[in-house]
Amino acid sequence: MGRTLLFSLLSLSSTTLLASTSTKGLDEKINDGFMPFAVWWESLVLAEIPIFGHSIPVVLIILIVGALFFTLYFGFVNIRHFSTAIQVVRGKYDDLEKNQPPLQPQVFEVEGDLKDTIKNEGHFGEVNHFQALATAVSGTVGLGNIAMVAVAISIGGPGATFWMILAGLLGMSSKFVECTLGVKYRDIDSKGNVFGGPMYYLSKGLKEMGLTQLGKFLSVVFAVLCVGASFGGGNAFQSNQAAAQIIERFGLSGASSGSIIGLVFALLAGIVIIGGIKRIAKVTEKVVPFMAILYVGASLFIIFSHIEWVDDAFGLIVSEAFTPKATITGGFVGVLIQGFRRAAFSNEAGAGSAAIAHSAVNTAHPASEGLVGLLEPFIDTVLICTMTAIVIILFNMDGMFVYGDVVNGQALMYDGSRLGGVNITSMAFENSISGSSYVLMAAVCLFAFSTILSWSYYGLQAWKYLFGRGKWIDLAYKIIFLLFTVLGAAITLDAVIKFSDAMILAMVFPNMIGLLILFPKVKQEFSKYLKLIRRP
Repeated sequence: MGRTLLFSLLSLSSTTLLASTSTKGLDEKINDGFMPFAVWWESLVLAEIPIFGHSIPVVLIILIVGALFFTLYFGFVNIRHFSTAIQVVRGKYDDLEKNQPPLQPQVFEVEGDLKDTIKNEGHFGEVNHFQALATAVSGTVGLGNIAMVAVAISIGGPGATFWMILAGLLGMSSKFVECTLGVKYRDIDSKGNVFGGPMYYLSKGLKEMGLTQLGKFLSVVFAVLCVGASFGGGNAFQSNQAAAQIIERFGLSGASSGSIIGLVFALLAGIVIIGGIKRIAKVTEKVVPFMAILYVGASLFIIFSHIEWVDDAFGLIVSEAFTPKATITGGFVGVLIQGFRRAAFSNEAGAGSAAIAHSAVNTAHPASEGLVGLLEPFIDTVLICTMTAIVIILFNMDGMFVYGDVVNGQALMYDGSRLGGVNITSMAFENSISGSSYVLMAAVCLFAFSTILSWSYYGLQAWKYLFGRGKWIDLAYKIIFLLFTVLGAAITLDAVIKFSDAMILAMVFPNMIGLLILFPKVKQEFSKYLKLIRRP
Protein backbone atom coordinates (compact mmCIF):
# COMPACT_ATOMS: atom_id res chain seq x y z
CA MET A 1 0.00 0.00 0.00
CA GLY A 2 2.71 2.44 1.08
CA ARG A 3 4.96 1.61 -1.87
CA THR A 4 2.06 1.94 -4.34
CA LEU A 5 1.28 5.39 -2.94
CA LEU A 6 4.92 6.46 -3.25
CA PHE A 7 5.13 5.48 -6.92
CA SER A 8 1.79 7.17 -7.59
CA LEU A 9 3.10 10.40 -6.07
CA LEU A 10 6.27 10.15 -8.12
CA SER A 11 4.26 9.64 -11.29
CA LEU A 12 1.95 12.56 -10.50
CA SER A 13 4.85 14.92 -9.73
CA SER A 14 6.69 13.96 -12.91
CA THR A 15 3.57 14.41 -15.04
CA THR A 16 2.90 17.86 -13.55
CA LEU A 17 6.48 18.97 -14.04
CA LEU A 18 6.82 17.89 -17.67
CA ALA A 19 3.42 19.02 -18.94
CA SER A 20 3.49 21.80 -21.55
CA THR A 21 1.44 23.17 -24.42
CA SER A 22 2.27 24.90 -27.64
CA THR A 23 0.53 28.11 -26.58
CA LYS A 24 1.92 28.54 -23.07
CA GLY A 25 5.39 28.40 -21.60
CA LEU A 26 6.24 25.69 -19.12
CA ASP A 27 6.25 28.12 -16.18
CA GLU A 28 2.77 29.46 -16.98
CA LYS A 29 1.31 26.01 -17.53
CA ILE A 30 2.59 24.75 -14.19
CA ASN A 31 1.23 27.83 -12.42
CA ASP A 32 -2.24 27.46 -13.98
CA GLY A 33 -2.47 23.89 -12.76
CA PHE A 34 -1.22 24.68 -9.27
CA MET A 35 -3.09 27.90 -8.40
CA PRO A 36 -6.60 26.42 -7.77
CA PHE A 37 -5.21 24.03 -5.17
CA ALA A 38 -3.19 26.81 -3.50
CA VAL A 39 -6.28 29.03 -3.20
CA TRP A 40 -8.40 26.20 -1.76
CA TRP A 41 -5.77 25.17 0.78
CA GLU A 42 -5.18 28.73 1.99
CA SER A 43 -8.90 29.33 2.55
CA LEU A 44 -9.16 26.06 4.51
CA VAL A 45 -6.20 26.62 6.85
CA LEU A 46 -6.79 30.33 7.39
CA ALA A 47 -10.47 29.96 8.27
CA GLU A 48 -11.56 32.94 10.36
CA ILE A 49 -13.87 33.57 13.28
CA PRO A 50 -15.39 36.95 14.28
CA ILE A 51 -13.95 38.56 17.44
CA PHE A 52 -15.04 42.05 18.50
CA GLY A 53 -16.20 42.81 15.00
CA HIS A 54 -13.02 41.56 13.30
CA SER A 55 -12.38 38.31 11.46
CA ILE A 56 -9.21 36.64 12.76
CA PRO A 57 -7.71 33.33 11.53
CA VAL A 58 -8.14 30.61 14.16
CA VAL A 59 -4.56 29.42 13.68
CA LEU A 60 -3.16 32.83 14.66
CA ILE A 61 -5.29 32.89 17.79
CA ILE A 62 -3.85 29.52 18.80
CA LEU A 63 -0.30 30.72 18.10
CA ILE A 64 -0.65 33.94 20.08
CA VAL A 65 -2.47 32.45 23.06
CA GLY A 66 -0.10 29.47 23.24
CA ALA A 67 3.07 31.57 23.02
CA LEU A 68 1.78 34.03 25.63
CA PHE A 69 0.87 31.19 28.00
CA PHE A 70 4.31 29.55 27.72
CA THR A 71 6.03 32.90 28.28
CA LEU A 72 4.10 33.47 31.50
CA TYR A 73 4.20 29.86 32.74
CA PHE A 74 7.98 29.54 32.36
CA GLY A 75 8.61 32.89 34.00
CA PHE A 76 9.72 34.77 30.87
CA VAL A 77 12.31 32.15 29.98
CA ASN A 78 12.82 34.00 26.69
CA ILE A 79 14.30 36.96 28.59
CA ARG A 80 15.56 35.65 31.95
CA HIS A 81 17.53 32.75 30.44
CA PHE A 82 18.68 34.38 27.22
CA SER A 83 22.29 34.59 28.45
CA THR A 84 22.14 30.96 29.64
CA ALA A 85 21.14 29.91 26.13
CA ILE A 86 24.16 31.69 24.68
CA GLN A 87 26.45 29.93 27.15
CA VAL A 88 25.02 26.54 26.15
CA VAL A 89 25.75 27.24 22.47
CA ARG A 90 29.26 28.36 23.38
CA GLY A 91 29.81 24.99 25.06
CA LYS A 92 30.25 26.28 28.62
CA TYR A 93 28.31 23.34 30.09
CA ASP A 94 29.52 20.59 27.73
CA ASP A 95 31.81 19.05 30.36
CA LEU A 96 28.92 18.83 32.83
CA GLU A 97 26.89 16.89 30.29
CA LYS A 98 29.75 14.52 29.50
CA ASN A 99 30.81 13.84 33.06
CA GLN A 100 27.40 13.33 34.62
CA PRO A 101 24.65 10.91 33.60
CA PRO A 102 21.23 12.32 32.72
CA LEU A 103 18.96 12.77 35.75
CA GLN A 104 16.13 10.22 36.00
CA PRO A 105 16.54 8.95 32.44
CA GLN A 106 13.69 7.41 30.52
CA VAL A 107 14.27 4.15 28.67
CA PHE A 108 12.78 3.47 25.26
CA GLU A 109 13.30 0.33 23.24
CA VAL A 110 14.38 1.29 19.73
CA GLU A 111 14.78 -1.34 17.03
CA GLY A 112 15.74 -4.03 19.53
CA ASP A 113 18.18 -1.87 21.48
CA LEU A 114 17.69 0.20 24.61
CA LYS A 115 18.07 3.95 24.48
CA ASP A 116 20.19 4.00 27.65
CA THR A 117 22.38 1.21 26.28
CA ILE A 118 22.94 3.29 23.20
CA LYS A 119 23.80 6.29 25.37
CA ASN A 120 26.34 4.24 27.29
CA GLU A 121 27.95 3.34 23.99
CA GLY A 122 28.44 7.05 23.39
CA HIS A 123 25.59 7.70 20.98
CA PHE A 124 23.79 10.73 22.40
CA GLY A 125 23.06 12.31 19.04
CA GLU A 126 24.54 13.24 15.70
CA VAL A 127 25.48 16.93 15.92
CA ASN A 128 26.64 19.43 18.55
CA HIS A 129 24.63 22.37 19.95
CA PHE A 130 25.99 24.86 17.43
CA GLN A 131 25.43 22.57 14.45
CA ALA A 132 21.87 21.86 15.57
CA LEU A 133 21.25 25.59 15.95
CA ALA A 134 22.86 26.33 12.57
CA THR A 135 20.76 23.67 10.84
CA ALA A 136 17.57 24.89 12.49
CA VAL A 137 18.41 28.56 11.90
CA SER A 138 19.12 27.82 8.25
CA GLY A 139 15.61 26.38 8.10
CA THR A 140 14.05 29.49 9.64
CA VAL A 141 16.42 32.25 8.51
CA GLY A 142 15.52 32.11 4.87
CA LEU A 143 13.71 34.19 2.33
CA GLY A 144 10.93 34.77 4.82
CA ASN A 145 13.32 37.30 6.34
CA ILE A 146 13.77 39.09 3.03
CA ALA A 147 10.72 38.47 0.88
CA MET A 148 8.00 37.92 3.48
CA VAL A 149 8.98 41.04 5.41
CA ALA A 150 8.50 43.01 2.20
CA VAL A 151 5.12 41.35 1.71
CA ALA A 152 4.07 42.14 5.30
CA ILE A 153 5.07 45.81 5.05
CA SER A 154 3.61 46.34 1.58
CA ILE A 155 0.26 44.97 2.80
CA GLY A 156 0.22 46.08 6.44
CA GLY A 157 2.47 49.13 6.39
CA PRO A 158 5.35 49.84 8.81
CA GLY A 159 3.19 48.84 11.80
CA ALA A 160 3.34 45.18 10.75
CA THR A 161 6.98 45.23 11.91
CA PHE A 162 5.93 45.89 15.51
CA TRP A 163 3.75 42.79 15.56
CA MET A 164 6.45 40.72 13.88
CA ILE A 165 8.88 41.65 16.65
CA LEU A 166 6.33 40.85 19.37
CA ALA A 167 5.56 37.53 17.68
CA GLY A 168 9.29 36.75 17.61
CA LEU A 169 9.73 37.48 21.33
CA LEU A 170 6.73 35.37 22.32
CA GLY A 171 7.74 32.66 19.85
CA MET A 172 11.00 32.16 21.74
CA SER A 173 9.01 30.53 24.54
CA SER A 174 7.10 28.24 22.16
CA LYS A 175 10.37 27.19 20.54
CA PHE A 176 11.85 26.42 23.97
CA VAL A 177 8.97 24.06 24.75
CA GLU A 178 8.94 22.18 21.45
CA CYS A 179 12.73 21.76 21.21
CA THR A 180 12.92 20.39 24.77
CA LEU A 181 10.21 17.86 23.95
CA GLY A 182 11.93 17.02 20.66
CA VAL A 183 15.03 15.79 22.48
CA LYS A 184 13.16 14.18 25.37
CA TYR A 185 11.08 11.86 23.19
CA ARG A 186 13.43 11.21 20.26
CA ASP A 187 14.33 7.74 18.96
CA ILE A 188 17.97 6.68 18.57
CA ASP A 189 18.69 3.51 16.61
CA SER A 190 21.55 1.07 17.15
CA LYS A 191 23.78 3.05 14.77
CA GLY A 192 23.23 6.31 16.63
CA ASN A 193 20.90 7.79 13.99
CA VAL A 194 18.35 10.12 15.54
CA PHE A 195 14.65 10.35 14.70
CA GLY A 196 12.81 13.12 16.45
CA GLY A 197 10.34 15.96 16.29
CA PRO A 198 6.64 16.48 16.99
CA MET A 199 5.74 13.11 15.45
CA TYR A 200 7.53 11.43 18.34
CA TYR A 201 6.67 13.68 21.26
CA LEU A 202 3.02 13.74 20.23
CA SER A 203 2.80 9.95 20.07
CA LYS A 204 5.09 9.03 23.01
CA GLY A 205 4.32 11.97 25.26
CA LEU A 206 0.55 11.73 24.98
CA LYS A 207 0.75 7.96 25.43
CA GLU A 208 2.50 8.55 28.77
CA MET A 209 -0.45 10.70 29.80
CA GLY A 210 -3.03 8.06 28.82
CA LEU A 211 -3.97 9.75 25.54
CA THR A 212 -2.63 7.10 23.18
CA GLN A 213 -5.19 7.43 20.39
CA LEU A 214 -5.06 11.22 20.39
CA GLY A 215 -1.28 11.04 20.24
CA LYS A 216 -1.33 8.67 17.27
CA PHE A 217 -3.83 10.85 15.42
CA LEU A 218 -1.99 14.12 16.02
CA SER A 219 1.41 12.65 15.14
CA VAL A 220 0.17 11.33 11.79
CA VAL A 221 -1.60 14.60 10.96
CA PHE A 222 1.54 16.55 11.82
CA ALA A 223 3.76 14.26 9.74
CA VAL A 224 1.51 14.65 6.68
CA LEU A 225 1.46 18.44 7.07
CA CYS A 226 5.21 18.57 7.66
CA VAL A 227 5.85 16.72 4.40
CA GLY A 228 3.61 19.23 2.64
CA ALA A 229 5.34 22.17 4.33
CA SER A 230 8.74 20.85 3.27
CA PHE A 231 7.51 20.91 -0.32
CA GLY A 232 5.99 24.39 0.07
CA GLY A 233 7.50 26.96 2.45
CA GLY A 234 10.74 25.05 2.93
CA ASN A 235 11.33 24.46 -0.75
CA ALA A 236 9.01 25.90 -3.42
CA PHE A 237 8.91 29.39 -1.88
CA GLN A 238 12.70 29.45 -1.54
CA SER A 239 13.39 28.44 -5.13
CA ASN A 240 10.64 30.82 -6.32
CA GLN A 241 12.20 33.91 -4.79
CA ALA A 242 15.75 32.90 -5.68
CA ALA A 243 14.64 32.42 -9.30
CA ALA A 244 12.80 35.77 -9.22
CA GLN A 245 15.99 37.54 -8.17
CA ILE A 246 18.16 35.83 -10.77
CA ILE A 247 15.61 36.49 -13.55
CA GLU A 248 15.22 40.16 -12.54
CA ARG A 249 18.95 40.85 -12.09
CA PHE A 250 20.01 39.26 -15.37
CA GLY A 251 16.93 40.23 -17.39
CA LEU A 252 16.02 36.67 -18.33
CA SER A 253 12.82 36.48 -20.37
CA GLY A 254 12.47 32.91 -21.52
CA ALA A 255 9.12 31.18 -20.88
CA SER A 256 10.92 28.39 -19.04
CA SER A 257 13.59 30.44 -17.22
CA GLY A 258 12.14 29.67 -13.79
CA SER A 259 12.00 25.94 -14.45
CA ILE A 260 15.60 25.88 -15.63
CA ILE A 261 16.85 27.79 -12.57
CA GLY A 262 14.81 25.47 -10.36
CA LEU A 263 16.43 22.48 -12.02
CA VAL A 264 19.91 23.82 -11.22
CA PHE A 265 18.89 24.39 -7.59
CA ALA A 266 17.47 20.87 -7.44
CA LEU A 267 20.70 19.33 -8.71
CA LEU A 268 22.83 21.25 -6.20
CA ALA A 269 20.49 20.44 -3.31
CA GLY A 270 20.35 16.79 -4.34
CA ILE A 271 24.12 16.46 -4.01
CA VAL A 272 23.93 17.52 -0.35
CA ILE A 273 20.69 15.98 0.93
CA ILE A 274 21.69 12.49 -0.14
CA GLY A 275 24.24 12.62 2.70
CA GLY A 276 21.67 13.13 5.48
CA ILE A 277 21.74 15.33 8.59
CA LYS A 278 25.51 15.12 9.18
CA ARG A 279 26.33 16.45 5.72
CA ILE A 280 23.54 19.03 5.94
CA ALA A 281 24.87 20.20 9.32
CA LYS A 282 28.42 20.50 7.97
CA VAL A 283 27.22 22.63 5.06
CA THR A 284 24.86 24.82 7.06
CA GLU A 285 27.35 25.56 9.86
CA LYS A 286 29.55 27.14 7.18
CA VAL A 287 26.88 28.71 4.97
CA VAL A 288 24.68 30.20 7.71
CA PRO A 289 27.34 32.41 9.37
CA PHE A 290 28.62 33.55 5.96
CA MET A 291 25.22 34.48 4.57
CA ALA A 292 24.24 36.14 7.86
CA ILE A 293 27.37 38.32 7.84
CA LEU A 294 26.82 39.17 4.17
CA TYR A 295 23.18 40.16 4.56
CA VAL A 296 23.34 41.75 8.02
CA GLY A 297 26.47 43.68 7.07
CA ALA A 298 24.79 45.22 4.03
CA SER A 299 21.64 45.99 6.04
CA LEU A 300 23.57 47.70 8.82
CA PHE A 301 25.54 49.76 6.30
CA ILE A 302 22.30 51.06 4.80
CA ILE A 303 20.79 51.76 8.22
CA PHE A 304 23.84 53.70 9.44
CA SER A 305 24.05 55.54 6.13
CA HIS A 306 20.55 56.90 6.84
CA ILE A 307 20.92 57.17 10.60
CA GLU A 308 19.11 60.50 10.68
CA TRP A 309 15.95 58.78 9.41
CA VAL A 310 16.09 55.69 11.64
CA ASP A 311 14.21 57.31 14.52
CA ASP A 312 11.46 58.27 12.09
CA ALA A 313 11.34 54.68 10.84
CA PHE A 314 10.92 53.35 14.38
CA GLY A 315 8.32 56.02 15.01
CA LEU A 316 6.28 54.73 12.07
CA ILE A 317 6.69 51.13 13.25
CA VAL A 318 5.23 51.94 16.67
CA SER A 319 2.56 54.50 15.72
CA GLU A 320 1.17 52.61 12.73
CA ALA A 321 1.04 49.35 14.67
CA PHE A 322 -2.07 50.71 16.37
CA THR A 323 -3.29 53.47 14.02
CA PRO A 324 -2.29 52.58 10.46
CA LYS A 325 -2.55 55.47 8.00
CA ALA A 326 -2.57 53.30 4.89
CA THR A 327 -5.80 51.82 3.55
CA ILE A 328 -5.33 48.37 5.03
CA THR A 329 -8.08 45.78 5.20
CA GLY A 330 -9.11 45.31 8.82
CA GLY A 331 -7.28 48.40 10.10
CA PHE A 332 -5.36 47.73 13.32
CA VAL A 333 -6.33 44.04 13.36
CA GLY A 334 -5.30 43.70 9.71
CA VAL A 335 -1.82 45.00 10.55
CA LEU A 336 -1.57 42.67 13.55
CA ILE A 337 -2.56 39.68 11.42
CA GLN A 338 0.04 40.51 8.78
CA GLY A 339 2.77 40.84 11.40
CA PHE A 340 1.99 37.59 13.20
CA ARG A 341 1.32 35.67 10.00
CA ARG A 342 4.64 36.60 8.40
CA ALA A 343 6.53 36.09 11.67
CA ALA A 344 5.02 32.61 11.96
CA PHE A 345 6.16 31.81 8.43
CA SER A 346 9.62 33.20 9.12
CA ASN A 347 10.52 31.71 12.52
CA GLU A 348 8.05 28.77 12.57
CA ALA A 349 7.69 28.98 16.36
CA GLY A 350 4.72 26.83 17.30
CA ALA A 351 4.84 24.91 14.04
CA GLY A 352 7.27 22.34 15.48
CA SER A 353 9.54 22.02 12.46
CA ALA A 354 12.79 23.14 14.13
CA ALA A 355 12.36 20.53 16.88
CA ILE A 356 13.21 17.93 14.23
CA ALA A 357 16.69 19.38 13.71
CA HIS A 358 17.27 20.05 17.41
CA SER A 359 16.38 16.43 18.21
CA ALA A 360 19.62 15.34 16.54
CA VAL A 361 21.80 17.19 19.07
CA ASN A 362 24.44 15.36 21.08
CA THR A 363 23.11 15.92 24.59
CA ALA A 364 21.62 13.91 27.44
CA HIS A 365 19.59 16.85 28.78
CA PRO A 366 16.57 17.93 26.70
CA ALA A 367 16.20 21.37 28.33
CA SER A 368 19.70 22.36 27.22
CA GLU A 369 18.56 22.21 23.62
CA GLY A 370 15.30 23.90 24.49
CA LEU A 371 17.36 26.89 25.60
CA VAL A 372 19.37 26.78 22.39
CA GLY A 373 16.14 26.68 20.40
CA LEU A 374 14.76 29.86 21.93
CA LEU A 375 17.59 31.81 20.26
CA GLU A 376 16.14 31.09 16.81
CA PRO A 377 13.15 33.47 16.80
CA PHE A 378 15.38 36.17 18.28
CA ILE A 379 17.98 35.81 15.53
CA ASP A 380 15.42 35.26 12.83
CA THR A 381 12.66 37.75 13.62
CA VAL A 382 13.80 40.24 16.25
CA LEU A 383 17.14 40.89 14.54
CA ILE A 384 17.12 40.00 10.85
CA CYS A 385 13.46 40.68 10.04
CA THR A 386 13.65 44.03 11.83
CA MET A 387 16.75 45.03 9.87
CA THR A 388 15.01 44.18 6.61
CA ALA A 389 11.93 46.12 7.66
CA ILE A 390 13.92 49.25 8.53
CA VAL A 391 15.75 49.13 5.18
CA ILE A 392 12.42 48.90 3.32
CA ILE A 393 10.76 51.64 5.40
CA LEU A 394 13.74 53.96 4.84
CA PHE A 395 13.52 53.21 1.13
CA ASN A 396 9.84 54.16 1.11
CA MET A 397 10.23 57.46 2.97
CA ASP A 398 9.90 59.20 -0.41
CA GLY A 399 6.87 57.17 -1.49
CA MET A 400 8.54 54.54 -3.68
CA PHE A 401 5.51 52.25 -3.30
CA VAL A 402 2.00 52.46 -1.82
CA TYR A 403 1.31 50.76 1.50
CA GLY A 404 -1.80 48.59 1.36
CA ASP A 405 -2.18 48.56 -2.45
CA VAL A 406 -1.18 44.97 -3.19
CA VAL A 407 -2.47 42.78 -6.02
CA ASN A 408 -1.37 39.14 -6.40
CA GLY A 409 1.38 39.71 -3.84
CA GLN A 410 2.77 42.77 -5.67
CA ALA A 411 2.75 46.37 -4.41
CA LEU A 412 2.01 49.42 -6.57
CA MET A 413 5.29 51.25 -7.29
CA TYR A 414 5.72 54.99 -7.84
CA ASP A 415 5.96 54.54 -11.63
CA GLY A 416 2.72 52.53 -11.87
CA SER A 417 4.42 49.14 -12.14
CA ARG A 418 4.08 46.38 -9.55
CA LEU A 419 6.76 44.52 -7.66
CA GLY A 420 6.51 42.00 -4.86
CA GLY A 421 8.48 40.08 -2.29
CA VAL A 422 12.21 39.92 -2.68
CA ASN A 423 12.29 42.38 -5.60
CA ILE A 424 11.09 45.23 -3.33
CA THR A 425 13.90 44.45 -0.89
CA SER A 426 16.35 44.28 -3.79
CA MET A 427 15.28 47.72 -5.01
CA ALA A 428 15.64 49.09 -1.47
CA PHE A 429 19.22 47.79 -1.30
CA GLU A 430 20.11 49.06 -4.77
CA ASN A 431 18.67 52.48 -3.98
CA SER A 432 21.12 52.91 -1.09
CA ILE A 433 24.16 51.02 -2.34
CA SER A 434 24.75 50.90 -6.08
CA GLY A 435 25.39 47.33 -7.12
CA SER A 436 24.25 45.89 -3.79
CA SER A 437 21.31 44.16 -5.46
CA TYR A 438 23.82 41.66 -6.80
CA VAL A 439 25.13 41.08 -3.26
CA LEU A 440 21.52 40.60 -2.17
CA MET A 441 20.98 38.16 -5.02
CA ALA A 442 23.92 36.09 -3.75
CA ALA A 443 22.54 36.24 -0.20
CA VAL A 444 19.09 35.25 -1.45
CA CYS A 445 20.48 32.21 -3.23
CA LEU A 446 22.41 31.16 -0.10
CA PHE A 447 19.37 31.73 2.13
CA ALA A 448 17.22 29.72 -0.25
CA PHE A 449 19.76 26.91 -0.59
CA SER A 450 20.35 26.49 3.16
CA THR A 451 16.62 26.53 3.90
CA ILE A 452 15.96 23.93 1.23
CA LEU A 453 18.64 21.70 2.79
CA SER A 454 17.22 21.96 6.30
CA TRP A 455 13.64 21.44 5.23
CA SER A 456 14.61 18.39 3.19
CA TYR A 457 15.66 16.85 6.51
CA TYR A 458 12.47 17.93 8.28
CA GLY A 459 10.26 16.51 5.56
CA LEU A 460 12.26 13.30 5.31
CA GLN A 461 11.92 12.64 9.03
CA ALA A 462 8.15 13.07 8.77
CA TRP A 463 8.08 10.90 5.64
CA LYS A 464 9.98 8.14 7.45
CA TYR A 465 7.51 8.31 10.31
CA LEU A 466 4.67 7.70 7.86
CA PHE A 467 6.20 5.13 5.51
CA GLY A 468 9.15 3.57 7.34
CA ARG A 469 12.93 3.90 7.25
CA GLY A 470 13.87 1.95 4.14
CA LYS A 471 16.42 3.09 1.56
CA TRP A 472 13.88 3.28 -1.28
CA ILE A 473 11.40 5.11 0.92
CA ASP A 474 14.05 7.79 1.49
CA LEU A 475 14.88 8.03 -2.20
CA ALA A 476 11.23 8.43 -3.17
CA TYR A 477 10.85 11.42 -0.86
CA LYS A 478 14.04 13.08 -2.06
CA ILE A 479 12.98 12.80 -5.70
CA ILE A 480 9.55 14.34 -5.04
CA PHE A 481 11.16 17.04 -2.89
CA LEU A 482 13.57 18.02 -5.66
CA LEU A 483 10.71 18.13 -8.19
CA PHE A 484 9.03 20.73 -5.99
CA THR A 485 12.24 22.78 -6.13
CA VAL A 486 11.65 23.05 -9.87
CA LEU A 487 7.90 23.59 -9.44
CA GLY A 488 8.44 26.47 -7.01
CA ALA A 489 10.76 28.30 -9.38
CA ALA A 490 8.15 28.07 -12.13
CA ILE A 491 4.97 29.30 -10.42
CA THR A 492 4.00 32.86 -9.42
CA LEU A 493 4.70 34.49 -6.06
CA ASP A 494 0.99 34.71 -5.24
CA ALA A 495 0.48 30.98 -5.75
CA VAL A 496 3.54 29.96 -3.76
CA ILE A 497 2.69 32.29 -0.83
CA LYS A 498 -0.83 30.91 -0.57
CA PHE A 499 0.40 27.32 -0.56
CA SER A 500 3.50 27.87 1.62
CA ASP A 501 1.83 30.06 4.25
CA ALA A 502 -1.02 27.63 4.70
CA MET A 503 1.18 24.53 4.84
CA ILE A 504 3.43 25.85 7.60
CA LEU A 505 0.58 27.38 9.59
CA ALA A 506 -1.44 24.16 9.35
CA MET A 507 1.28 22.39 11.35
CA VAL A 508 0.40 24.63 14.30
CA PHE A 509 -2.91 22.82 14.93
CA PRO A 510 -1.61 19.35 15.91
CA ASN A 511 1.67 20.66 17.36
CA MET A 512 0.22 23.33 19.64
CA ILE A 513 -2.44 20.93 20.97
CA GLY A 514 0.38 18.62 22.02
CA LEU A 515 2.46 21.43 23.54
CA LEU A 516 -0.46 22.64 25.64
CA ILE A 517 -0.83 19.13 27.07
CA LEU A 518 2.85 18.24 27.49
CA PHE A 519 4.26 21.48 28.92
CA PRO A 520 4.51 20.05 32.50
CA LYS A 521 7.09 17.56 31.16
CA VAL A 522 9.15 20.51 29.95
CA LYS A 523 8.96 22.08 33.40
CA GLN A 524 10.41 18.90 34.92
CA GLU A 525 13.29 18.76 32.42
CA PHE A 526 14.02 22.46 32.83
CA SER A 527 14.23 22.19 36.61
CA LYS A 528 16.64 19.24 36.31
CA TYR A 529 18.92 21.09 33.93
CA LEU A 530 19.02 24.29 35.97
CA LYS A 531 19.87 22.18 39.04
CA LEU A 532 22.73 20.55 37.11
CA ILE A 533 24.37 23.73 35.81
CA ARG A 534 24.00 25.55 39.12
CA ARG A 535 25.78 22.87 41.15
CA PRO A 536 29.05 24.15 42.70
